[in-house]
Amino acid sequence: MIDKSFRLDYGSCLGLLRERLAEPAPGLLQLLSGPRQVGKTTLLLELERELGEQAIYAAADGPEALLPGFWERLWQRAATRAKNQGRSVVLLDEVQRVADWSSRLKSEWDRIRRKRLPVHVVATGSSALQLAGGSRESLAGRFENMTLVHWSAAALVDVFGLSAEEAVEEVVRRGAYPGAVALRHDEARCTAYVRDAIVEPAIGRDLMALSRVRRPALLRQVFALAASAPSEVVSLQKLQGQLQDRGALETIASYLQLLEEAYLVAALRKVARQPTRRRASPPKLVPLSNALCAAVDPRGPPDPRMEPDRHGRWVENACIAFAWNAGQHPSYWRERSFEVDVVLDGSWGAWAIEIKTGAFRSADLLGLFEFVNREPAYQPLLLCDPSRLAAADRLGIATQSWQDFLLHGPPAGTG
Repeated sequence: MIDKSFRLDYGSCLGLLRERLAEPAPGLLQLLSGPRQVGKTTLLLELERELGEQAIYAAADGPEALLPGFWERLWQRAATRAKNQGRSVVLLDEVQRVADWSSRLKSEWDRIRRKRLPVHVVATGSSALQLAGGSRESLAGRFENMTLVHWSAAALVDVFGLSAEEAVEEVVRRGAYPGAVALRHDEARCTAYVRDAIVEPAIGRDLMALSRVRRPALLRQVFALAASAPSEVVSLQKLQGQLQDRGALETIASYLQLLEEAYLVAALRKVARQPTRRRASPPKLVPLSNALCAAVDPRGPPDPRMEPDRHGRWVENACIAFAWNAGQHPSYWRERSFEVDVVLDGSWGAWAIEIKTGAFRSADLLGLFEFVNREPAYQPLLLCDPSRLAAADRLGIATQSWQDFLLHGPPAGTG
């Protein structure tokens, strides 16, 4: 399972690593995982520039890592640098590419601790599942884990200087992979980048390497169907019926869990008082970046004027994915004709949220009112277009534009 409490954006992750590397060495190993192409390598290179001669950057997926003695030379350099500079910091990228990496890292770390060498270690991995499995098996008690998640609209504003309006549109239409920002005006190139640099390596290389994946074609189909159904409640039976490779329901459910652990698609559970009903309910599928939807759907991003319903789904998906990436615990609620788009628990507070694009009536919010009547611990929140805020305010509940939500999260002090 994913530890939601240590999901961090780029700036927060960099700040936390700076703090931990300022502590006396040797400290605990710092393991940084996350989706592909969200800036893990960039973060290590930024730390290398800041630390100067104390830093040693090594890429385990680079050509030098294939040379005999790579591993031994790395740690000898770290020991020598620590002696000459007072400490050293090993920045090891894509550590899971090293054969038997967790056992070998444990051996080196134990030696560093035993000799009291002033050496810090930060290791990253794009294959979060391999990184998590190896750390649990061999590095128990020796590491701290953190996750660099998909970028938010606010991060695009801070790092790339996009206007708030541009950043929100980018998150909804094409996601927020930093490498795709420069390609955002070329739809074809942007889609090709996401498909070739993110989707194919994540599924074709990272997930397929796991022993749990015995039916690769089925996994690909499950991902494609999930990415083409953003923010939709889809029963496993319906998924099974649409798949060309008819897998058992248990296999499909396990592959959805794998996709979530790989930071690709979250399968939200229904809010239910009885655990058996919660487990039996169909999941709500949420691709964790709208870039994945754009890469899979041949229609590309929706046109808000020509495809208002489809655009509404993508807005809803972007809002829920933003909450998931921010470490919140999203779920959904549906009871007969009543429905709530997303129910949030976490550091933001307890919220029941309905997301509306375009015109709406008070009757469209009956599910929201019914839920908070049954569950008074949750604060109702309506997300809508900016032009609808005045009308929404008259309903007597908290309101916010979905654009503002994607930039800042829910209103402060009322959750």
